[in-house]
Amino acid sequence: MSFRVRVFALFLLVVVTATAATAWLTLAQVTRQVRESAAADRQVVAGITEELRQYALGHGTWDGVGGTVRALARDTGQRIRITDAGGAQLADSDVLLGREPRAGGTAAPLFVDPRPEPVFPGGGFVPSQPKMTASAIDQYTRSVTYAGCLTRAGRAVTMSVGSLGVPDYADAGTGPAESSGACTRPAAVGDPAELRENGAAIEAACGRQEGAARTDCLRRLFAERTAKVAPQPLTVRLGALDGTGRSLAVGPTVAVAVAVAAAAVLGALLLSRTVLRPVRALTAASRGLGEGDLARRVPEAGKDEIAELGRSFNRMAGSLQASEERQRRMVGDIAHELRTPLANLRGYLEALRDEVLTADAELLDSLHEEVLLQQRIVDDLQDLALAEAGVLTYHRAGVDARVLAEACRTAHGALAAAAGVELSAAVPPVPVRLYGDPGRLRQALSNLVGNAVRHTAPGGSVRIEVTERDGLARIAVRDTGSGIPATDLPHLFDRFWRADAARGRATGGSGLGLSIARQIVADHQGGIEVESEVGAGTVFTVALPVRGGATP
Repeated sequence: MSFRVRVFALFLLVVVTATAATAWLTLAQVTRQVRESAAADRQVVAGITEELRQYALGHGTWDGVGGTVRALARDTGQRIRITDAGGAQLADSDVLLGREPRAGGTAAPLFVDPRPEPVFPGGGFVPSQPKMTASAIDQYTRSVTYAGCLTRAGRAVTMSVGSLGVPDYADAGTGPAESSGACTRPAAVGDPAELRENGAAIEAACGRQEGAARTDCLRRLFAERTAKVAPQPLTVRLGALDGTGRSLAVGPTVAVAVAVAAAAVLGALLLSRTVLRPVRALTAASRGLGEGDLARRVPEAGKDEIAELGRSFNRMAGSLQASEERQRRMVGDIAHELRTPLANLRGYLEALRDEVLTADAELLDSLHEEVLLQQRIVDDLQDLALAEAGVLTYHRAGVDARVLAEACRTAHGALAAAAGVELSAAVPPVPVRLYGDPGRLRQALSNLVGNAVRHTAPGGSVRIEVTERDGLARIAVRDTGSGIPATDLPHLFDRFWRADAARGRATGGSGLGLSIARQIVADHQGGIEVESEVGAGTVFTVALPVRGGATP
């Protein structure tokens, strides 16, 4: 079964199952919920109850609450019914809005208590609390009676907070002018004798108690003595059953489910086409790559995973093409390096066979030197191949970087003297410990020193410097030679690359020395840095981790 068919079948199964389950759940739940009005959420319920409580608290009575109930019903879409403690209905939003009253909903009734509760300052015993409570009872009783009268007369009422946090009411000055005199404004203070009597009674009832028990007693007496005038707690019921009994039609629901399924199937087809088109391109390109067409590439537009796969394939193909080109170039370089000396050897040998030349000591030395050069190229190629394959044998041991520097200075001393170049070494007074193959490290360093001596004019100098910093041993080979152009620096470590385009023997060796040196240093977890300035000289720096130090 193809990838497209499997994806399509799986997607179709998921879509059909999900659509059928969603349609069934929607049909079952919506049919039940359509019969009952939408239940008020917590915020709506809290807003309704708080608005009703504020009305009674601000007017001192439930009279005239119908307008507030009607406005709340319009704003929230809820049916609101309020009844008193005896079950008598005070207001019904359906009646107020001119509708036929519906059956009550199933939501639990809510309790709204607008009566004020005194707040006593301080948390400890205060002797004047009974007198303060008596004064608050007197003030609230006369003020709330006045507020109720104003409300029933159609006058606006303002509320302020009096003693102990008890509301105090006043005429706001708006409403029917002829009704302003129908209500008697209470005096600021009631009968002093009655206040003293009430205070004494409260003191007798709560004076023996302390702390929270005392304040609870005072609040209870306040509620009992203001019960006749304060607005009473009410029961609020929200919601209603829909008497029409409507149900969700099955036809539209099925049609929507079918449309969703069709859209999902169409999306699956488009998705599979979008995914498989680049996959086909990748398959064709990889087949061509396997047949030797290294120039094949795939389109890589986009930012998704498929596009990233295409970019990765193109990078791989580019790497393979570059590797193939390097291999061809290396074969050509090897042939170039071996062709000329072998042709010379053949010519000399044929001349000796034909007795055109005489085999004297000078000719034999020259032929021997050519053979040694060819042997060196072969040995360098073998070392480089083994190193790049990771199978070059290393005999690792502790070694002092100063010893490596001195050994290279001694080994190239004669060559430097013959070339008229001053060769010196600068090493620290304390050992710089490394862990590696002393012979291979000296081979890598000798390649750098030999190159420096060959490219330094007579009268110049080559200096080997050893330093240690940040857990790294740095061995720098600094010369005062001709320098390397910036355009040549990226190619220094390429195999068979030499600055001399004619590849003359006088300017260098096989062109493998730097490649071998870099590979040996890399196998010791190190690196080589190059800095050069034309006409001023070049510095090759080998950075190696000291024993127990950091890795560059």
